[in-house]
Amino acid sequence: MPECQNCGGHVTERYVRVFAPDGVDEPRVCPRCEDLTRDGDGTIRETRA
Repeated sequence: MPECQNCGGHVTERYVRVFAPDGVDEPRVCPRCEDLTRDGDGTIRETRA
């Protein structure tokens, strides 16, 4: 099962297919990551308080 590269949490293959860039098998961030978030242009950034 794929894992988040940031927190190590398990994610589904469907999540990877939707949110990870093409050719990437493990996402850089997942919904359980409290310190990072996906930005609108496909980059990862720190969350804002």
